[in-house]
Amino acid sequence: MKWDQITGQWHPWVSGATSTWAKLTDDDLKQVAGKKAQLVGKPQAGHGLLRDKAERQVDAWTAQIRSEPQGKV
Repeated sequence: MKWDQITGQWHPWVSGATSTWAKLTDDDLKQVAGKKAQLVGKPQAGHGLLRDKAERQVDAWTAQIRSEPQGKV
């Protein structure tokens, strides 16, 4: 999945992000609003991860999701 596709329709992907990063709140994900750099920063702060590990997690999440948002697959 390309990040621009996720950015363009962020809201449907929120449930997938919360299942991956349980400590993220709906407000956290609203602030992210599909911006990759902000999404990397949230698990980094909320889970105490180093930035490179947070980036790898976001990249892995991006690679595993399908072209359809959660609940529509």
